[in-house]
Amino acid sequence: MSEVTDLVVIEKSSAMAVFTNADHLAPLIETIEKEARSLVPDVSTRKGRDAIASMAHKVARSKTYIDNAGKDLVAELKALPKQIDESRRLVRERLDALKDEVRRPLTEWEAEQERIKAEEAMNAAHEEALAMNEEFDRQRAAQIEADHELALLMNESFDRQREEARQKAEQEQCEREQRLQLEAEERARREAEEKSRLELAEFARREAEARAAAERAEREKQEAIDLAERQKQEAIAAERRRAEEAEQARLAQELRKRDEDARRAADVKHRGTINRKAKADLIAQGIPDDMAETVIKAIVLGKVSAVSIHY
Repeated sequence: MSEVTDLVVIEKSSAMAVFTNADHLAPLIETIEKEARSLVPDVSTRKGRDAIASMAHKVARSKTYIDNAGKDLVAELKALPKQIDESRRLVRERLDALKDEVRRPLTEWEAEQERIKAEEAMNAAHEEALAMNEEFDRQRAAQIEADHELALLMNESFDRQREEARQKAEQEQCEREQRLQLEAEERARREAEEKSRLELAEFARREAEARAAAERAEREKQEAIDLAERQKQEAIAAERRRAEEAEQARLAQELRKRDEDARRAADVKHRGTINRKAKADLIAQGIPDDMAETVIKAIVLGKVSAVSIHY
């Protein structure tokens, strides 16, 4: 075969049975499934994640190995392409599904890591905003202290202006924090939407492939039905032609027999006429009737040397 796999081996001598008998193919796939599902997924450690990825890779290699074995067999046995291709399709679908099933814990872990990264980015932005707030508060406190010392020398109008400035600064800081929070949330939302879009596109692609395969199978089935019907009609027409030919041969044989009987009857009648004329001639010569009959019979039977009757 064209490739080696850790989960399954197909001997060349048994390849035909594997791809043409579901009772042979199903246990083969079930062996792969049993081995793959025997793995207890653990995404909490690097070793566990590597084991999941390795098992998914083994399943993918097994799928490719079995598929290639089927392709080799198709090349050798042109008379069985449809049955083998159906087996290959079954292997691809079930092992693709199995690969996705086996890898799902790792895929979910990776998705969780992406979510964590997005959350960490958002938290970092929030921490940055808090740090900016602290710096602003420190500067503001320093400014307030300075303003407080100066306020001792200023009037009530200046105090009112200082309070308005403080409130404005607080409002600006609040708006800045809200803007940073919204930006982080928007970034996380866009990343989640992109991931969802890619997953939907992959699902649509698989659905289209499945529909195309089903339509192709139905078309091939209808073609086989049409071919069988044409062959049936051709066989009926051939049988009808043979019957007609046999009937024509029988009628021709009967016609030949009637013609032959008529010819023989005419010949007998003609011979009888000649014989009666010869007998009459003998009687005319004075030979008795019974003796003339005996002479004619002797001549007809060839018992009189050098004498014959020309009919």
